[in-house]
Amino acid sequence: MLRHHQEAGGGMSIMSVIDGTESTLLRRSDMIRVWFNHWFSTSYRLIELMKEGADGQVCVIGSNRQKDSVIQLVCDEWYEEPDIGGEEYICFCLEFCAEHHIDAFVPRRNMVEISRNKARFEQAGVKVMVDDHATIELLNDKAAAYALFADCRDLHIPDFYIVNNVCQFEQAYQKLREEYGQVCVKFVKDEGGMSFRKIAEQVDPFRQLRVYQGSGISYEMLAEALGSAAGFDDLMVMPYLPGNEISVDCLQTKKGLIAIPRNKGAARHERVEYNSEILQMTDTIMRRTALEYPCNIQFKYKGDVPYLLEINTRMSGGLQMSCLAAQVNIPRIALGKLFGRDIDWAMDRTEKTVSYIEIPQIIH
Repeated sequence: MLRHHQEAGGGMSIMSVIDGTESTLLRRSDMIRVWFNHWFSTSYRLIELMKEGADGQVCVIGSNRQKDSVIQLVCDEWYEEPDIGGEEYICFCLEFCAEHHIDAFVPRRNMVEISRNKARFEQAGVKVMVDDHATIELLNDKAAAYALFADCRDLHIPDFYIVNNVCQFEQAYQKLREEYGQVCVKFVKDEGGMSFRKIAEQVDPFRQLRVYQGSGISYEMLAEALGSAAGFDDLMVMPYLPGNEISVDCLQTKKGLIAIPRNKGAARHERVEYNSEILQMTDTIMRRTALEYPCNIQFKYKGDVPYLLEINTRMSGGLQMSCLAAQVNIPRIALGKLFGRDIDWAMDRTEKTVSYIEIPQIIH
């Protein structure tokens, strides 16, 4: 396999190292060159799936600000990205696509900004696996996303408050705590749940020394943190839903909707179950949003009622488990769709329990 590493800020000519000798990489006319930028480590298997059945015609170019990312092992070329953002990063991406003859761009880093500039990539002959900018921006705003589905009778939306100061937070917290018991918070615009915190009325400091430091925070500590800020971005205060999370991997195709729900249990075990209520809610969301490319919809139960948590407009980290259970290759089908090709598919709807094994890898 061709292995290549280009340091950020260095010359952008494409040189390959094959058996220790340098040679110029010539572009094959029948080769589709696909760029994955700054994807998480579990995309290792997603890249493998996209290349499966392509008879060597898919060449994957990977990049990351972390030069030792494990996904480089399944990429045909690998580059380190500069630590930049905004318009500067868009210009970098456009230049990267031109220099490396990119045919298809599968972005994760700066997705909202890239979707805003999708036309610039298309004018340069690059197809971008990203949905309409207005839709992505709306769904990235959790309050706006909930408002979009407010009139959907078959969709359960949790109660929430949007706050901008500590007084509003305290009022919202008290109202939700009285009705639901436990409360959680996250910033309205948040990627990957980085700001999610489950609020505990009291925290035993000594006990915290013996447990994993997860996403919990005491009410006092959170109120103090918010009170110390002159102001902060919109913060969503909502009930904490203690039930299992259902993660549904989706792709709309001409043949119909692919929707694979995973009930996320403990110890990395996930149960693929085709619950009719979850599938109906998923269908409602997909019709309302008209998302074209792979996405992931998350629900969580309170008692017997599943509530919508969020919609991620990208391939999920657990998509490979859905593909394995349902025997359907979503990354490959999505790539075909990007190029106007309908790849036929059939799903195995047998319910299964799936998991994954971490395998040590030598990066270099």
